[in-house]
Amino acid sequence: MRRTGLIARKLGMSRLFDDQGRHVPVTVLAVDDCQVVGQRTKDSHGYTALQIGAGKARVKRVTKALRGHYAKANVEPKKRLIEFRVSDDALVDVGAELVPSHFAVGQLVDVVGIAVGRGFAGAMKRHNFSGLPASHGVSISHRSHGSTGNRQDPGRVFKNKKMAGHMGTNRVTVQNLEVVSVDDARGLIVVRGAVPGSANSWVSVSDAVKVPLHKEVPKPAGIKAAAGSAAPAAEETK
Repeated sequence: MRRTGLIARKLGMSRLFDDQGRHVPVTVLAVDDCQVVGQRTKDSHGYTALQIGAGKARVKRVTKALRGHYAKANVEPKKRLIEFRVSDDALVDVGAELVPSHFAVGQLVDVVGIAVGRGFAGAMKRHNFSGLPASHGVSISHRSHGSTGNRQDPGRVFKNKKMAGHMGTNRVTVQNLEVVSVDDARGLIVVRGAVPGSANSWVSVSDAVKVPLHKEVPKPAGIKAAAGSAAPAAEETK
């Protein structure tokens, strides 16, 4: 089964201590009003996916087209909207709210975010170049990238040549991060390790693609239960 992912907001890094007193670096992610906004089916669109929205946006900051899209789904306008490919048996009803317990403790997840912007950077910092020698006639260009082209043939610099330029603000995926804990009451997911992006930036969290799906994850998704259906659900598990 290929389940949907969640949209979370990176709060920052912290640390925990395991049973043996070892220091565990963690990143805290907040899940804020994460709802299913739309469905994509093979019959209508040629593929199967779910549109997930998170955060509350001011109506005046949303385009008219998106206003109609949210009104059709009967959900409030969202700050972030991402589409996740899912399998046919993992579709969730539009309007359902997803919770952090969508992921199980000990599960491995993949996190996608936008890296922190570093501005204009040289070749040594941007591409890990070693730089030019500190002798043999090199005087004031030790950190330059050196020659970038050839002779009359081809007479140009090839595309995608590694040179100085803008660094950061690119899409980064970190795979196989362990879920340390989840808290539905506070809407928090704690994962082990670092997550790309600056504080308060949006990231997408999904099941790891390189390992089998955890046995304890809810299927098709971790959905917030209604107030009236909480008691019957507890009786059925007895």
